[in-house]
Amino acid sequence: MGKAKKTRKFGLVKRMLNPKDTRIKANQEKEAQKKKKEEEKQIKHVEQVASSLFFKYNSALGPPYHVLVDTNFINFSIQNKLELVKSMMDCLYAKCIPCITDCVIAELEKLGPKYRIALRVARDPRFERLPCTHKGTYADDCIVHRVMQHKVYIVATCDRDLKRRIRKIPGIPIMFISNHKYIIERLPDAPIPV
Repeated sequence: MGKAKKTRKFGLVKRMLNPKDTRIKANQEKEAQKKKKEEEKQIKHVEQVASSLFFKYNSALGPPYHVLVDTNFINFSIQNKLELVKSMMDCLYAKCIPCITDCVIAELEKLGPKYRIALRVARDPRFERLPCTHKGTYADDCIVHRVMQHKVYIVATCDRDLKRRIRKIPGIPIMFISNHKYIIERLPDAPIPV
């Protein structure tokens, strides 16, 4: 029996890892990286909230409403036979100024001759043209960036991804098309659709 005990102790000692073993170092490095990522996720700097926001109510919004129009919103309006300015006024019961960025015009130009009617609608002189200073012509990023800077716009879009991105920004209403009419979402004093 005495011999069996000695072999057990020998086996236990052999199974222990050396503290300088590379496998232990690799695990420690992974844990350190995880801790760093968790610390980065914690909020250290809180962004300045616009003074026009009262909780999620945006007091900067008021008639005449400035509506930032997306590419697909123009296309769906044409498909649903909706006149943009008139339908916006019917939805909001106030004067509306559709605003179109250079990126939206560029996207419509890129889409080619199939969307020439949408391009003609976008170039309407009643629409306010907003110049873009950034590189590229991706309208979604442009709209999100512009809305984050100035919280005086209503965003008109039918794009799910863009809607999802804008919902994360407090105080920005979204206009979309449903049942052949415009519907507004997240505008506090908007009429409830029936």
